[in-house]
Amino acid sequence: MTPRQNRPTINQVAAAAGVTKSSVSRAFTRPEMLSEETVRKIFAAAEQLGYVPNHTARALSTGRHGNIALIVPDVANPFFPPLIRAAQSEADRSDYCVFLGNSDENPQQEDKLIGRFAGQVEGFVLVSSRLSEEQIIEHAARRPLVLVNRDVEGIPRILIDSATGVAEAVAHLAGLGHRKLVYVGGPHGSWSNKQRRSAVRRSAKEFGLEVTVISNEFAAFESGRKITASVLATGATAAIAFDDLTAQGMLAELADQGVAVPADFAVVGCDDVLGAATYPSLTTVSNRSVEAGKAALNLLMDILQNQAIRDVRYVLNTSLVIRKTTGPALIAR
Repeated sequence: MTPRQNRPTINQVAAAAGVTKSSVSRAFTRPEMLSEETVRKIFAAAEQLGYVPNHTARALSTGRHGNIALIVPDVANPFFPPLIRAAQSEADRSDYCVFLGNSDENPQQEDKLIGRFAGQVEGFVLVSSRLSEEQIIEHAARRPLVLVNRDVEGIPRILIDSATGVAEAVAHLAGLGHRKLVYVGGPHGSWSNKQRRSAVRRSAKEFGLEVTVISNEFAAFESGRKITASVLATGATAAIAFDDLTAQGMLAELADQGVAVPADFAVVGCDDVLGAATYPSLTTVSNRSVEAGKAALNLLMDILQNQAIRDVRYVLNTSLVIRKTTGPALIAR
């Protein structure tokens, strides 16, 4: 191990680059404050000397850790990895490290993770938070915080408006002649679930369709299988599922029961994470998770750099992606 006294210092980098010590610090923390040429000179000198910034020392002297925390409800759900990857990429661009937390759909675990991370990070991104609004507001008062798919007034948030795509799905099914639909729900604390359920009811009323809502607390392949018997018992001819995982489980169970899709029963998913891989290929609502991850990190970085929290509400629209589980569209879209 290299002795501490032989490690290159920030003063040595400054001397080699012909700049001040503060300029070296800014190059590694806020490079946008310097010219591109100055940043290149500093990085070249640092690389030649083998200098690596000490983030621990920076945190002690400035209160800045260079870390942010990203907490999701279910890291195994295929909706979240692209969002996580996009957020990580944006954080890297600002020389921040991402601490990832998985709350396992448990608000107590989410609250615990925030408490554990609080002393090590500068801000949080909470994705599909299961906390109460009161808890979110309390945490936002202590650390900068951005929400994804949770609409809390006064808190910066990125919302994927799946209601627009779900409304298109209802219109599509109505155009195919379906008169009775089922909405298969998702986690009770999910903002997206409430939004999608309301959109199904609202659009069904517009087209004169009958809708049954079935609760399904765990959005997963197996829960989709288990819920299928209850779905068929309603007498409906089509279902809109909370997500593609649930829809995939339903497709497998329908096949096992000899129910032809889409001839006998139509299925629509949400989030478009498995649509092209199922058999038949799944009609679903588009996914904006990558854009949401990027937007949330950029918003948090803006808040951290400008030391100002703004009530931003940024909405990403969705649309219906028609594949084989509903048949061809018979109406103008």
